[in-house]
Amino acid sequence: MATKNLSLVQRLTAPTSKFFRIIRNVGLCLAAVGGAIIASPVTLPAILITVAGYLVVAGGVMTSVAQATVEGE
Repeated sequence: MATKNLSLVQRLTAPTSKFFRIIRNVGLCLAAVGGAIIASPVTLPAILITVAGYLVVAGGVMTSVAQATVEGE
């Protein structure tokens, strides 16, 4: 498969290498931890909420970039 001219849907559904699958899973975990901290029903310090927001953003970016990579030549 020529990886140069893939559409977005083809790129997202193409096989991903093992390294980027690990990165994707780490990103999902970071986003989940950040989301759990933000959604916590107890009052938490503002710095912890801020860090949790950064975790959600970093996890989302890691996941989307890792998913968009394709296994190629």
